[in-house]
Amino acid sequence: MGVPDAAFERLGVAEGVPGDNDPTALSSSLLRAVARTATKPFAVARISGRLASGALRAGLAATAAAALGDVPAGPVAPDPKDKRFTEPAWSTNPAFWSLMQAYLLGRRALLETVEAADLEGATGAKAHFAAELLADALAPTNFLATNPMALRRAFETGGWSAIRGMRNMVHDIRHNGGWPSQVDREAFELGRNTAATPGKVVFRNELMELIQYAPSTEQVHEIPLLMSPPWINKFYMMDLSPGRSLTEWAVNNGISTFGISYRNPDASMRDIGFEDYMLLGPRTAIDVIRSITGADHVNLLGLCLGGTLNIGLLGYLNAVGERDLVGAVTALNSLVDHEDAGTMSRVFTDKATVDSLTRRMEERGFLEASEMARTFDLMRANDLIFNYVASSWLAGEKPPAFDLLAWNADSTRMPARMHSFYLRNCWLNNALARDEVELAGHRIEVSSIDNDMYIVAAVDDHITPWRSSYKTTQLVKGECRFVMSSAGHVAGVVNPPGPKARIWTNDGELPHDPDTWLANATQHQDTWWNDWVPWITKRSGDLREPPSLGNDEYPALEDAPGTYVRG
Repeated sequence: MGVPDAAFERLGVAEGVPGDNDPTALSSSLLRAVARTATKPFAVARISGRLASGALRAGLAATAAAALGDVPAGPVAPDPKDKRFTEPAWSTNPAFWSLMQAYLLGRRALLETVEAADLEGATGAKAHFAAELLADALAPTNFLATNPMALRRAFETGGWSAIRGMRNMVHDIRHNGGWPSQVDREAFELGRNTAATPGKVVFRNELMELIQYAPSTEQVHEIPLLMSPPWINKFYMMDLSPGRSLTEWAVNNGISTFGISYRNPDASMRDIGFEDYMLLGPRTAIDVIRSITGADHVNLLGLCLGGTLNIGLLGYLNAVGERDLVGAVTALNSLVDHEDAGTMSRVFTDKATVDSLTRRMEERGFLEASEMARTFDLMRANDLIFNYVASSWLAGEKPPAFDLLAWNADSTRMPARMHSFYLRNCWLNNALARDEVELAGHRIEVSSIDNDMYIVAAVDDHITPWRSSYKTTQLVKGECRFVMSSAGHVAGVVNPPGPKARIWTNDGELPHDPDTWLANATQHQDTWWNDWVPWITKRSGDLREPPSLGNDEYPALEDAPGTYVRG
């Protein structure tokens, strides 16, 4: 018989109640799991026995290796994808091999302890996530004395690498909130080698700037394309370094291209809502684009939250009788159905956490950019946090100069009202997918959307899992093409032609089950960029002379990338 829940509450580990020092209830959920397992003697005996047995086997193997000089296989093997233990010393040196075995055995015991608690719902998911995060933080690779790569580097440099690492750590404590820096941003300059596709800002309101990109072909297709970015990041994920810019790719393929750049919100924008982003963003942009180009309608491309916003806009246009303003729609790593959408839905968007976050946002008027960015980092902590602890703080390496990481570090704040609405109606209640959201006085019916749609998802996306992105094909009634890209949430979109690019396509029907789709899909050594061009140009009308950059009604205001992106 287990201990009653009231007893756990008296111990300060009440279920699903975030505190000031634990805003997502991760630590309290983990404590609750450990405390519950402690009341199960058979589970404790099983876990303890397995830990002791593994430790004995590892100890005997290490003793034999020290005597014979050949390290055998241990009771626990690291995941082949785990890059932390690739240094040769982990497999050839008996001392480091023993340390690795002790760590892996302890990690396994911790995760088994959480599993044995058998906690349900958000608390169980949070406990498991917290256990994995704690285990990752305690890995021997995160400490100088137990990281053979860092020790080797210190020996090779006469200790200077360790000194540089200490300087890096002090710098990050003072200037980066105590988190290891991921990138050297000094190598990138907006308008020069990132966000560098030529164009003009042709419209500005209190929320967004609209950029019209200069054509690079003698003729362009008559139906223009509007790129709608996520408001959680700066727009130039779609316009990275030349050769890696989706915007440049569209322009070079004869697409008359426009893009939204959102303002970085401050406390004065606390009451800006989701519908304001819809109406002042893409809805207003459509009118400006039609005026400049003379086109009857506009094709839309949305990235991540920008794709979700576009779906809301399509439902709104249907409701007010303006369906014909939008033609084809491209959705990149975007969610409409947020139910069971990976770690975000299981760990970070339960009711208690959303309520806690809403209270904090209401105090300041916005969600600080670093809070959401670090939430995403925690979801891939080994790659995005502890990897840089080892390389920067221990080995003294300078963070890499990489355009994707530079963009990722340039995140934005979010207005309190808008973000609270989005979390509750999309993540918490999944109301958008259920046709239950109301925007600007109109019910948004996703099921009424009949636009042709090109949907891209990424196989390793940890933010918008591909199976969740696939669900959009089942919600709308338009003709859909679903393509799965290689890589993750960002690199799956920034996916120019190259030897590493892969896509999966299936020209048959779109079954309800995404795994059935995948089982019948064909893998290609290609990028979705190449697959998308014939799809979008087929829906972009005839070729014509390029329109002017701006017109009398909407004259060019300044060169791209504009002012808001620098805020």
